[in-house]
Amino acid sequence: MFSEFENKLYTGGLTERSSPVMGFLDAALEWNRNDSSIPILEKVIQGLSINSILFSKPAEPYQTIISYLARTSQGVIYPEDCETRTFLHDLPISRTLDPAQIVSILKKRKGVIIPDSGLITYGMVSLEQAYVTFSSICFACFVKFFSDYLSALRNGFVDHGFQKAFDQVVKMLDPYPPFNSSLIKGPLDSERLMLEAMDEAGRLTVENRLVDSYFGNISCKLGNTLYISQTGSSLDNLTGCIDPVPMDGSSCTGITASSELDAHLGIIRETGCNTILHGHPRFSVILSMDCDKECCDQRGRCHIKCSEKRSVCRIPIVPGEVGTGVYGLCNTVPEAIRDHDGVIVYGHGLFTIGREDFNTPFSNLFNIENKCREEYFRRVSALLVSNPFKISG
Repeated sequence: MFSEFENKLYTGGLTERSSPVMGFLDAALEWNRNDSSIPILEKVIQGLSINSILFSKPAEPYQTIISYLARTSQGVIYPEDCETRTFLHDLPISRTLDPAQIVSILKKRKGVIIPDSGLITYGMVSLEQAYVTFSSICFACFVKFFSDYLSALRNGFVDHGFQKAFDQVVKMLDPYPPFNSSLIKGPLDSERLMLEAMDEAGRLTVENRLVDSYFGNISCKLGNTLYISQTGSSLDNLTGCIDPVPMDGSSCTGITASSELDAHLGIIRETGCNTILHGHPRFSVILSMDCDKECCDQRGRCHIKCSEKRSVCRIPIVPGEVGTGVYGLCNTVPEAIRDHDGVIVYGHGLFTIGREDFNTPFSNLFNIENKCREEYFRRVSALLVSNPFKISG
C-alpha cells in the first residue's frame, strides 16, 4: 500500500523518493518508515477522526514555489483555480509543527502548509485521499505562482524577492517532453478495444503530467452508449472505473459517472465526435486566467460570467462551473469546441475531441499545453521589454 503512493508521488514529480512519511490506521497504526516527525503526526491523528496521514517536503520546483507563497502570505494562500474553489477552498499555513495548531487547521481544511518543512494532508478512509490533496495543493500553488507573476508584470511591479524566486523556479522546470506516442488506432468498435484504448489514453495523460491527482476525465461513444470515467477515478487506473451511460438517459447507471457527464454528452451531440479527453495541463490553466482588461464589472466572477470572447493560441477560453447549473460548463463547452482543436475552461482545464480514437485528443492536449507554455514566456518577455523597470528592489 505505502509503496504505491510513494511511487505515485515520485513519478508525478511531487516528492523525492525517500521524502514522504505516511501513516495508516487499521488494526494498528503503521508507518512507511521511521522519522522524527512521527510523534507529532501521531498526535495529529489522535486529534482527528482520520485513518491516514501524509507529510512530505514537495520536490522542486514546488518547494520553492510553496515556500515563497507561504512567506509572502498572511496565514492563508488563496489560489483562484477551479480545483481550489471546489475542493480545497484555500490553503492554510502553520508556522510551526505544533500538533494542536495543525489539528485545529485540519478540522476545517484538507491540508496544511508548514513553510520550509512540507505539507500535511490526510484521508478519512484511505491514503489515496491524502495523496489527492497533496497533489492538488502542489498544482494550485504552481498555477497561482505563475499567474501572480504575470499579473504583477501587467500591474507594473515585481519585487526583487518574487523575481528571484521566479528565476529559480524557471530553471527547475522540466524540459519540453518529446511527443512520440502512437495510441491504439480506431475505429474502437468493440467494448474490449474501447476500454483498452481509454486505459492507454488515461495512463499517458498522467505520465505526461497533463492532469494532477484524480482530476480529469475521459469518455468514448460506442453505439448508443457513452462510456465515461467515474467521478473520483484516476486516469492512470481506470480498470473497473468506467461507467456505461445510455445516450437516451434510459438508465441511472450514470449516477457514479464523472461530474462532467453532461458536458461530455453535450459535446458529442454538438460535434458528432466519439472520443473526449479532459485534462488539467498547468500552463493552459494559467493562461486561461490571464486577462489584460483593466476595468471589468465581472472581475472576481470570471469563472462563471466572463462575457469576453477570449482565446489563447487560437483555442477558445470559456467560463463554466463543474456540474449542470445555470453556469455549468455543459452550457459553454459544447458549442465552443465545435470548430476547434480544443476548449479551455477558465481556471479549470482543457477538453479535446476525436472521431475514431484517442490519437487526436491526446496529441491536441499535449500540443496545446506546450504552445501555452511557450506563449506564457512570450508574454513575460514582451511585458519586460515594454517596461524594463518593472523589477523593483
